[in-house]
Amino acid sequence: MSPFTERAIAIIKSIPAGSVMTYGQIAKLCGSPRAARQVVRILHSMSKTHRLPWHRVINAQGKIGMSDDGSFQEQRFRLEQEGIEFSRENLIDLDRYQFHPDTDESPDDLL
Repeated sequence: MSPFTERAIAIIKSIPAGSVMTYGQIAKLCGSPRAARQVVRILHSMSKTHRLPWHRVINAQGKIGMSDDGSFQEQRFRLEQEGIEFSRENLIDLDRYQFHPDTDESPDDLL
């Protein structure tokens, strides 16, 4: 497993219930700010194996990135169960719900 993947998994596992992070935010914390799509691939291929809270990762606009209705509804339901509220436009308020890991903590500290 690559160091990027290991860091991403550790960061995703650290997102507390009731909070979200963005794909790009995770990529940046892993040292590759332009690797948001790689974070998507990690979530898609490793969520079950590593028991990742995949539903807590959203896009930079505060939207669920899933395009098919079933997956969208499942992610929304899981987030709402954790107390996250959505606007009428299906947006999550990032100022309110976005998780920012301790800035003194490097991704390697999470491993």
